[in-house]
Amino acid sequence: MGVRRAGRRRWLRWTAGLGALALVTGVLAVLVWNGVVWPNRFLVGGYEVRGVDVSSYQGEIDWPVLAAQDLDFAFLKATEGSSHVDERFAANWDGARSTDLVVGAYHFLSFESPGERQAAHVVSQVPADAGTLPPVVDVEYYGEFLTDPPSRDELRGILDPLLADLEAHYGAPPIIYTTQELRSSYLGDDYDRYPLWIRSVALTPDLPRERWEFWQYSDRDHLDGYVGEEEHIDMNVFDGSLGDLDALTLP
Repeated sequence: MGVRRAGRRRWLRWTAGLGALALVTGVLAVLVWNGVVWPNRFLVGGYEVRGVDVSSYQGEIDWPVLAAQDLDFAFLKATEGSSHVDERFAANWDGARSTDLVVGAYHFLSFESPGERQAAHVVSQVPADAGTLPPVVDVEYYGEFLTDPPSRDELRGILDPLLADLEAHYGAPPIIYTTQELRSSYLGDDYDRYPLWIRSVALTPDLPRERWEFWQYSDRDHLDGYVGEEEHIDMNVFDGSLGDLDALTLP
């Protein structure tokens, strides 16, 4: 009987321990999902220059309020493919430019239209204003391409003329935004002449710091100054000083 009682006590302790672990794990998962806890926030303390990227999902933005929260730059979604324009781009461009933020626009690359047509679309929407950052080309999987991605040659066949035409118009190499997986699989070192904006929201980038300029370290932050269907906002740092950031802008 004593042996059975001891075994039952061990089983109860083990069950209680598992229950406590599950509770802690569940609470932590909720805190991470809601952006209350985010590991990368502890890893970006050494970076002095930080900023946001936004789209119509953040809705109407009060740019003076947003900019006053220790921000230095902002990337705004402008275009996608060869015809789509973000509905908030014009308002965001004017609003962000009215602050002290260094402002840039980004284009979401489509795998379904030629790079030349996409470049012409960007040029038609994004001003080549002095003091703004070169346009960004956002290269990532989407939709059906998440499971059936294009080949390396297909992607480069769209990306290369897009980058070339944008550089010719804006007079500076465009910035490439991408994930670590896609850079490794599709781009490699062949595009190192273009400033790199790397997405790595779980851990630090697995590339040396000298290989990237911008790091998107969180997609679960909360700031004041916007009201949209997306309550979170993406946070980024720049690996350099404000002077270095200004040196990237268009003349």
